[in-house]
Amino acid sequence: MEHIKFTKMQGLGNDYIYVDCLSGSPANLASLAREMSDRHKGVGGDGIILILPSCDADFKMRIFNADGSEARMCGNGARCVAKYVYDNNLIKKLHVTLETLSGVKHLFLKPGHDGLIESVTVDMGLPSLLTEVIPVDFCSETFVDEPVAVDADTSLRFTAVSMGNPHAVCFVSSPDDVDIEYVGRAVEFNRLFPDRVNVEFAQILSRHEIRMRVWERGSGVTMACGTGACATVVAAVVNGLVDRDVTVHLDGGDLTVEWREVDNHVYMTGPAVTVFTGVYNRQSQGN
Repeated sequence: MEHIKFTKMQGLGNDYIYVDCLSGSPANLASLAREMSDRHKGVGGDGIILILPSCDADFKMRIFNADGSEARMCGNGARCVAKYVYDNNLIKKLHVTLETLSGVKHLFLKPGHDGLIESVTVDMGLPSLLTEVIPVDFCSETFVDEPVAVDADTSLRFTAVSMGNPHAVCFVSSPDDVDIEYVGRAVEFNRLFPDRVNVEFAQILSRHEIRMRVWERGSGVTMACGTGACATVVAAVVNGLVDRDVTVHLDGGDLTVEWREVDNHVYMTGPAVTVFTGVYNRQSQGN
């Protein structure tokens, strides 16, 4: 039996199981993610995040979704990694670099009155609207306000954005009126998106406010998605619906997102919370 120490953390209800792998990593990570993420038989979460050493940054992050697939980037997860390494005295500076499959990210930490990290701003880097980058199997360079078939009778209009991972954003009168499980699953696996896609449903409240719900690739409906919030703001700006600094209201709470003109980078700010720590007793190491 393998004993795996973990910390359950959440950013706006987007909850992951964090495993400190600075001295070594468990085996069969896809299987481990499925086991630990099970909300009835495991710890429960949207996936697992491994904190690893890096040659190119202060730390490295690997993300495995609840279905065992590996994700390239997670904004909420990155903020929680920053909190973990600071609060556990693995680093004592307020500017942390983090290697991800989407490149090295810069994180700026804000302690609370107790000295522990309360919120984190993540430089999410440059968004991309190019279909070959996202990717989208489409004949034009961009995929902006284009129809996507949900089923034989229904199509909705989406704008595709990469934040280091693929997103399809649909602007609706109210995301609460959308069957997110049905539509999200259908769009995630639509042939237009060869690597599958995260799906956001967004309501424009004002030039500086958006209400958004999300279907995450590999995890399903989640309470928040940091990269999704960023992609939604980019899509809204491109469609002329909002200004470049926006508060995004998600099921789990609020994120502030700014797509800065000075460097064209997207900056996301939000909380990071430690829920509990424990040890997972792994019975087997299946595939």
